[in-house]
Amino acid sequence: MNRLWEQLQIFRPGWTDLIEILIVAFLLYRILLVIQRTRAMQIVLGVVFMAFMYGAARLLDLILIRTLLETVFQYGAIAALVVFQPELRSALARLGRSRMIRVFQKLEGSQVAEEIVEAAERLSRAKHGAIIAIEQDVGLDEYGETGSTVDARVSAEMLVTIFTPYSPLHDGAVLISGDQIHTAGAILPLTQSSVSDRSLGTRHRAALGLSEETDALIIVVSEETSQISIASAGRLERDVGPERLRAMVVGALPSREGTLPAAPVAG
Repeated sequence: MNRLWEQLQIFRPGWTDLIEILIVAFLLYRILLVIQRTRAMQIVLGVVFMAFMYGAARLLDLILIRTLLETVFQYGAIAALVVFQPELRSALARLGRSRMIRVFQKLEGSQVAEEIVEAAERLSRAKHGAIIAIEQDVGLDEYGETGSTVDARVSAEMLVTIFTPYSPLHDGAVLISGDQIHTAGAILPLTQSSVSDRSLGTRHRAALGLSEETDALIIVVSEETSQISIASAGRLERDVGPERLRAMVVGALPSREGTLPAAPVAG
């Protein structure tokens, strides 16, 4: 009886086991965030399905199917590394731009926020339309593929130049990751929800659409009214003032001093 009790002790987790479980759970969560809505996610689902089939084959003693799946598992990992090399590079780049890494970047979130706010105010005064999406935990690489790569340090001058009328990229969205302008001229998905306000244009609908699919903070400058709006979590706040805009942007960007939590967005 004592021997059986000693064997069962392995099922009693200690504090180190709990820490390991939390670390593994966090890593799995981050991996799922990186690969969601990509071909890699389809591969993961396929591997899960084949693992289920392999388990069923072993259980039912289906020798042929089990042998074939064992061969696939043996060489499939090497083939996946070759075929999905671009996706792996993109995933590693996104991990490098994650909030945990960006904390150590030289340009602090508050400085980036000042550049973005200044650009929005200058665009508003000039009545130049603009849409700026700030990446948070959910990556925007999928949408960045529809635009042109910029990879330039965030600055008010750069943002104003991009959205100058008749410039090649002024019609699309700018995607910001950390302190970098990652993409310009990106095409964003329009909201599928019914919008009661008929005065909302394509930029506002695109901002709502992206905020419904990701946790990004999207800033819209209307060229008709000069108003600055913010879309977040599927909701749109219009006629946002400079202080409110600054607080929201700082809350969405990394900072060594911590981030200022964003207030709920009113509809």
